[in-house]
Parts: sequence; structure tokens; C-alpha cells
Amino acid sequence: MSRPSDYTEELASKICELIADGKSLRSICQDEEMPSKSTVFSWLADQRYSSFRTKYALAREAQADTLFDEMLDIADDGSNDWMEKNFGEETRWVENGEAMRRSDIRIKTRQWMAAKMRPKVYGDRLDLDVKGNVGFVVGARPITEEQWLEEHGSGDKA
Repeated sequence: MSRPSDYTEELASKICELIADGKSLRSICQDEEMPSKSTVFSWLADQRYSSFRTKYALAREAQADTLFDEMLDIADDGSNDWMEKNFGEETRWVENGEAMRRSDIRIKTRQWMAAKMRPKVYGDRLDLDVKGNVGFVVGARPITEEQWLEEHGSGDKA
């Protein structure tokens, strides 16, 4: 049986459902019953399937939410954090550093992806004061730029 290449609403909906559930397009398209990635991309580029393009974009946003949920699940799962290890005749529980590092990588990857997919929701925020005001803190006392210059001089030696 060959891969499907003709667009159907059912197939498009299934792809979007799987993406929203956290699957990558690459893994979806590895299934022989699904179209190839190039076929999906051609559907996305085709003006006749604008509803698919909209569903796909919404599925990608939902995928970011799914990744967020997965981060919590991974962080809360401590089932592999400890392991029994033999030290001669003695058996002790020791930290499973490999599993913990792997969990950290899994969380950070999902965090990065969610931030790229939905930057306004999951991206880093940078607060800037665009009024042009500059403030300094000396010790525990906030002072303005003008006060700093009055107390310390402008630094110009004429």
C-alpha cells in the first residue's frame, strides 16, 4: 500500500490532532498510513487548503501547551531518580544521575520549543523602561543620574 497523497479533511484533522497531542510532524509522517512531510508541506502551501493551514497553526499552539504539561509530568516523576547499587556486600540507594540529567534535558528541550511556538505565553520576558530614565542604587539608596553626578562629578578633567 502506498502513502496517501490526496488531501482529505479526515487526514488533515488527524495530523492536527496528533500535533496538538505533542507528536512531531516528522514522527507522524514516518507512519506508512500517513502522507510524507513534503506532501503535508505542499498542502500547507496550497491556497485551496487554507482551513488546514489555520487548523495546523492552532494545533502547533496546542502542541506548546502539551509540551508545558509534559514538563510538569517529567519534573514530578521521581520514579527513576534513585537506584540500588551494590558496593561489595552492601547494597545502597544512590542518586541516578543519568536519569536526572536526561529528565533535565527533556524539560529544557520542551521549554525551548514551547517558547519558540508561543513566545508570548512561554517565552522569556524583558522589561524595559523606554522613558529614558536611568537610575542607580548605591548601597541601599536609589539615586538618579543627576544626583550621582552631583556627588561624584562628571568625570571630566578639564
